[in-house]
Amino acid sequence: MGTTIPRNRCFSMRNTLTRAIVLTVAMLTIGGLVLRPDVDVRSALMKTATSAREAMSIQKPVSRPESAGWGGPAGGEAAGKQQEDVVEPAEDAQPTISNSSYAMTCDYDMERLRKWQEVYRLEETFEYTKRYVQASRQDIPRKSVTKLDQDFLVDAVKVVNVNNQYQPETCPEPLVVPVTKSPYPNTANASDFMFGVSTTYRRFSDIRTSPINEWSYWLTDGKGNSNGGKLVLLLLDATDDELEDAYTTLSNVGIDVDVYRSDASQIMAVRYLALAPTLYAHPERSTKKWLVVCDDDTFFPSFNGLAEKFAADYDHTMPMYIGTFSEDINNIERHGSQAFGGAGVFLSLPMAQIISENFESCRTEQKILEANTGWGPQGDILLRKCIYENSEVKLTLLNDLWQLDLFGDPSGFYEGGIKPLSLHHYRGGIWHIAHPWHYTKIAHACGEDCTFQRFQTADDFIISNGYSVAYYPYGVDFNLGQFEATFQPAPDNKGYNLDYMMGPQRQSLHRTGRKISWELLEADVNEDGTVSQVYICRREDPRWKNPDGSPMNNRDGIIELVWLPDNQ
Repeated sequence: MGTTIPRNRCFSMRNTLTRAIVLTVAMLTIGGLVLRPDVDVRSALMKTATSAREAMSIQKPVSRPESAGWGGPAGGEAAGKQQEDVVEPAEDAQPTISNSSYAMTCDYDMERLRKWQEVYRLEETFEYTKRYVQASRQDIPRKSVTKLDQDFLVDAVKVVNVNNQYQPETCPEPLVVPVTKSPYPNTANASDFMFGVSTTYRRFSDIRTSPINEWSYWLTDGKGNSNGGKLVLLLLDATDDELEDAYTTLSNVGIDVDVYRSDASQIMAVRYLALAPTLYAHPERSTKKWLVVCDDDTFFPSFNGLAEKFAADYDHTMPMYIGTFSEDINNIERHGSQAFGGAGVFLSLPMAQIISENFESCRTEQKILEANTGWGPQGDILLRKCIYENSEVKLTLLNDLWQLDLFGDPSGFYEGGIKPLSLHHYRGGIWHIAHPWHYTKIAHACGEDCTFQRFQTADDFIISNGYSVAYYPYGVDFNLGQFEATFQPAPDNKGYNLDYMMGPQRQSLHRTGRKISWELLEADVNEDGTVSQVYICRREDPRWKNPDGSPMNNRDGIIELVWLPDNQ
């Protein structure tokens, strides 16, 4: 029948068919008194009673309308209750906040819903869930996952059509999540750092590749003022007008920047190496401790954490070369043991001085030839060779920086509950697509540490804060301490390429019917300090299928989370 029934349980109350029949009789007896007219529970129960096959394959919780499939336990149990024998009880303290100082409104803003339906190419009729979340800042350490004793869903899933109008509803009590009292993004002090980036004006100005929004997050206080960090931007073969435009655009959002024209006569690897002496020659060098070489798609999601790490652990008065490897061991074998620049390469001033003094000998034709491993000359190799051949300094690894040499669906990484200090390769092309500028807006409501922090509800939803809301209809019976293998290395996948940096990964739940996820595509910091997040799930997403190929849900869906700050 498409569903395997565990041995010796055919007539147990844990059995899907038995529960369905017993509950159907009970519910039909009292159904006329308790069933809400706007929730199509009756037809779901009738369908269960008349077809055992349908009951066991559709598997809908009775608290949801017929449209909300999502897989999972049958027979009328609430989401996730079927898996009580494998899900640990909530252990974390659960503060209760019943009277928030922020207004909560659960009306249907059809103008916004129509906009989202159009922008994200959803069908005219879709599921819509709005949930308020109250952050509770406490003197607790950051946890990878925090278990809550509240349900994510407190009512039936609503189905809306953008051509209709709906009455406002009463908001349920907010979901309360404890978070550590981590600093907010607007308190970051980046005055010890100067960053060097080489790119093209076309990439800078194209809306699909422009880094302006991302840079404004980690180089300003979010209110149009510099946070002390200095950006030195080199634009390849740019005109005077393009240089002026780049400077004006970045200055207007509060970034302290100097813009120069890079030397088009040099190959890319040499232009990359030249960033170090360019930064060292800058007149503001003496006011900095660290010179950082990075790419235009390098993103620092937790600058307070980054600055604290460098202040506590590294001596800027010594020659230091700090970075991280590629996650793919193939790339280490191919290119060598070195800092991979997309994650960010941090040089102390004494180290940058050594590179500057030896720059000419480090960029000879012979050195360029030695830096070619079959993929063209590599700037990372030129930099490593220049350091290793002219000093005794070796790379200091900082593995909280992430190169992200990953192909495919990156959700397994972003849903891993970690606190990354850098992200890279998120603009698509051959790499993955992600939206870190939107992901990190939540930090303005609850602090930097709650970005990507996970909250597991009693009904088996997991909020990977800022990235996704995922539902596990059969419960969470796997190791959340391991990354889900939704991604892969390339071009040579040996099966263990990523293990030395990421640990062995648990199997992907794609196309298993055991997971369905809504991914964040938009977020806003509102005038009252709340943060709105928009998570989208499309019914035809090939990842959210049952083993037989049928979709886990038969409608598109939007989940809107509104985070209420805890002003402590």
